[in-house]
Amino acid sequence: MPEPGREHTPETLDLAGARHAGGGAETTAGDRFRAALLGAGRALPQRMRACAEPLRGEPAFDPAEVARRADALPLPRAARFEHPLLERSVRVGLAHIDLTFDGPHPRYGTGAYARAEHDGFPPTIVAAVDALALWGLHERARRLFEYWLDAFVDDSGAVRYYGTALSEYGQLLATAARLRKRADWREWPARCGRPLRALAGRALALARPDGLVALAFGPPEADTADDRATYFHNNAWLARGLAEWAALAEDVGLAAEAREADRTGRTLARLTVAAIRDAWPRDSGDWWLRPTAEPDGAGAMARPRGCLTGSRLGSYTNYRYWPELLSSGVLPRGLARRVVGARLAGGGQLLGMTRFEGHLDDWPLAEHLVGLWALGRRGDYRLSLWGHVLYHQADGHLTAYEQVTLPPGRPAADYCLPCQLVAARAVHRLA
Repeated sequence: MPEPGREHTPETLDLAGARHAGGGAETTAGDRFRAALLGAGRALPQRMRACAEPLRGEPAFDPAEVARRADALPLPRAARFEHPLLERSVRVGLAHIDLTFDGPHPRYGTGAYARAEHDGFPPTIVAAVDALALWGLHERARRLFEYWLDAFVDDSGAVRYYGTALSEYGQLLATAARLRKRADWREWPARCGRPLRALAGRALALARPDGLVALAFGPPEADTADDRATYFHNNAWLARGLAEWAALAEDVGLAAEAREADRTGRTLARLTVAAIRDAWPRDSGDWWLRPTAEPDGAGAMARPRGCLTGSRLGSYTNYRYWPELLSSGVLPRGLARRVVGARLAGGGQLLGMTRFEGHLDDWPLAEHLVGLWALGRRGDYRLSLWGHVLYHQADGHLTAYEQVTLPPGRPAADYCLPCQLVAARAVHRLA
């Protein structure tokens, strides 16, 4: 890593004057270094390092213990990495799972995020199981997921958490299907058939509020749980989750449940895409692609002014609602390309990382990366992944905080596991 006192090159990031007086958003749209960095090829890490000072912060856990656990991990023999730092980021991320969890019991992170109220946050278990199963740590993935389902899903299928997004029901069903495929998880009906079938029932009920399939209305994320509306990412992931559950149910002979889920999921996906086409502006250059079927309103639901990070709604749309809409796989390619273009045109990223109000917040970045890969945007994929590795993980020990300041980076929130696992969930595609 470059040292803090190194000479600045013409490419070094100049943040002077790059903030509005009120919110920290860029005065010009786009990711200013993107064009130059996209063509860097294998030299991308070196060229990105010259752009800004690295992130400095205290480690979440003892670096020696993290290193010991990281070095001991038995990654698959066939694993390949384009750079040693990517392998290190994968190993360090995986090592943080056991250090963050209390045995099988989840924790979102450290500091304020170690409080019990955050334990049931679904993205924590989704990220952990995804990362473990990707790198062959199947038994640990199964045990953690089975414990989570038993501890956090009640008999009605509701998640025991204070602000569950509707999208998370679909993501949990997709996690079960993913684990079945990657880890040969044949025992799920006996081990956790009750909570999984309850989750599927809950997803079906959300998609059919009055007996007929209709767009679901509800909370989009824990922080904004009171901003209930008909969010596109919620419906896209409910549709995806039902499709995944249909395949899982069919696999064990639950034919009637599989057919019901498949029909409902397909209809909900069509309705979601149709509503998006109606809601989004015809002008392909307009960067505000609102996240709800309801029109722009006043106050908290108004269109952001000036740039994406010019409002709370714009920031949440940029950092989570759009990425989950992309990762659902429901969008046709043309609409998915519009989302990626809007993020860039509206000032939604910096060095590939995700802008949120006046700082950076990358914990949902893995979802955005899924969308970039599906669109074949390999250059943008590497840019965002390397930006995260170099500037959202702390120099040296690689701790990933939930939020960090614009470079020169400092922690703006405590460490959280989903942010730590971004690289572990994304690096495999570059092998």
